[in-house]
Amino acid sequence: MPLSGMTGFARVEGAHGDWTWAVEARSVNGRNLEARFKGPNGFDGLERVARDAAQARFQRGQINIGLHARRNETAASVRINEEVLARYLELGRGLVETGRAAPATVDGLLSLRGVIEAAEEDENADARAEVEAAMAASVEAALDALKAARGQEGAALRPVLGEHLNRIEQLIADAGREAEAQVAAIRDRFARRMAELAGDTPEAAERAFQEAAVLAVRADVREELDRLTSHVAAARELIGGAGPAGRRLDFLAQEFMREANTLCSKSATTALTATGLELKAVIEQLREQAQNVE
Repeated sequence: MPLSGMTGFARVEGAHGDWTWAVEARSVNGRNLEARFKGPNGFDGLERVARDAAQARFQRGQINIGLHARRNETAASVRINEEVLARYLELGRGLVETGRAAPATVDGLLSLRGVIEAAEEDENADARAEVEAAMAASVEAALDALKAARGQEGAALRPVLGEHLNRIEQLIADAGREAEAQVAAIRDRFARRMAELAGDTPEAAERAFQEAAVLAVRADVREELDRLTSHVAAARELIGGAGPAGRRLDFLAQEFMREANTLCSKSATTALTATGLELKAVIEQLREQAQNVE
């Protein structure tokens, strides 16, 4: 699959019989996959459906799935509470018999609080199963839409990551040229050291040669530059390939930074040090963007 991000939102609405609902799926960054579901009472099987569907589609990210449902009230779901009505009639009988109140009318009785109430219609098992299956289909559709949204984010991330890699590649080339200049700088430093020690003991001259050898080894950054170049190639392959790349990109960013730190520690010139510091800044930008990749 193409490069995918980890943030997105999707909403799907549905209806079946006298039920209506809406499914909302949200996703944010996460090191691992964590799916949470919240749905209506009585549809407990939907949680397993949502979790399985999320695991089948995603590798990383915190995913929250909410299903908000309501059952439409119909005339058949309204009933008269006979006990409340009888209580009102009993209380009013004495008032009517003594002439202090007129006989109650139907519309007056029905308007009294508690006389009319909504009654939940019983659903048979087959009808409830049909509703749950329709809701499950909406959950799957919402996760499909969320996957598409995360894919759009991945498409937007690809050129950003590519620009960071281009800049890293350019800085590696700059560092290679500046590393060559270190040889001349070390030679000049060594020559000055030898001039300072002229006329001293042979032991002093030997120490100067040892210092020069240490500086030469320290200044050799070819291995670091070669490894950085190979990391760039590996990162390009990841962002251009199929399958989740976030974890491996994050690991590569750490390896990039390790080599850049070594490069800076070996630097013997201000120019190479400046390039190494800029390299570290770009690598950090790459790492931050890699954390958005699935």
